[in-house]
Amino acid sequence: MAVYVYSIVLTTHPQRLDGLNGVGDPPATLRTVHTEKLSAVVSDAPKELRPKRRDLGAHQAVQEQLMADGTVLPLQFGFTTTDDEAVRTVLEDRADEFSERLRALEGCVEYHLKAAQDENAMLRQILQESAEARELNDAIRSGSSSPELPLALGELVSQEVQARQDQLAAGVLDALRGFAREERSSQATGNDFLSVSFLVERDNEKSFLSEEQGLAKELGEDFDLRLLGPLPAYSFV
Repeated sequence: MAVYVYSIVLTTHPQRLDGLNGVGDPPATLRTVHTEKLSAVVSDAPKELRPKRRDLGAHQAVQEQLMADGTVLPLQFGFTTTDDEAVRTVLEDRADEFSERLRALEGCVEYHLKAAQDENAMLRQILQESAEARELNDAIRSGSSSPELPLALGELVSQEVQARQDQLAAGVLDALRGFAREERSSQATGNDFLSVSFLVERDNEKSFLSEEQGLAKELGEDFDLRLLGPLPAYSFV
């Protein structure tokens, strides 16, 4: 039967799994696959695995309990392989790599930050600060403009938005990266101009959170900073 893999830990990790259920319906029983240095938490994989709330919750609960007792390499939801022996082979073949990564994550948690600015507020700002944008906008609103002017204004605004968002993202990163051990940026979507994960030492959490809160206050109500965490360090595995 196929095996579902939740996470990897050192063999010295307590690996407390009492009271936890695996994915599937009915829930699979959790177990561990051991090698000399490493252990993997696994269960039998259901025949059909989909990201249902129940299964996502079971996966996350395993990570959180293991994380409470020590360092963990959390695998993303849905990772399966053929059997326990395949898991054991990977643990043995990549023992040095996984052990090094566990050392890098020791005493750390992940925080994920997304940031957006109100679109209307940014447009107002561009019109206030760009004489060229104001002139184009005034000409369009007067009703006597060339049909090419709306296109020119649109291109100008698009360039301004991109430049300002890049500058804002760089400023946020500069303010917070000094409180994190590592960072991983991902593609921002929708109205967001920033999507980034920080690997934060537990001893530094209060300072990191205080800086983020101060930054949100400094940016003001036109900005939406959404911070999730503490999380298992999925982005740094």
